[in-house]
Amino acid sequence: MSKTIKILGTGCPKCQSLTGVVKDVVSENNIDATIEKVEDIMEIMKYNVMTTPALVIDDVITIKGRVPSKDEVLALLN
Repeated sequence: MSKTIKILGTGCPKCQSLTGVVKDVVSENNIDATIEKVEDIMEIMKYNVMTTPALVIDDVITIKGRVPSKDEVLALLN
């Protein structure tokens, strides 16, 4: 079953780092996932997230305000 991954962030360096980490993990592990960047502040507010970047997997906020390691992202996706 495909996972839906959303990266909430306005395009800051941390947001870009998080996007890179997630894309690497998905491609390196052949994970079936859709990655969507959410940069619209109104959309981000709907998730009640005050600190970006945030990682949302299947509509569950898993990480906020920091860039996780590849291992951490992989564990969240498995």
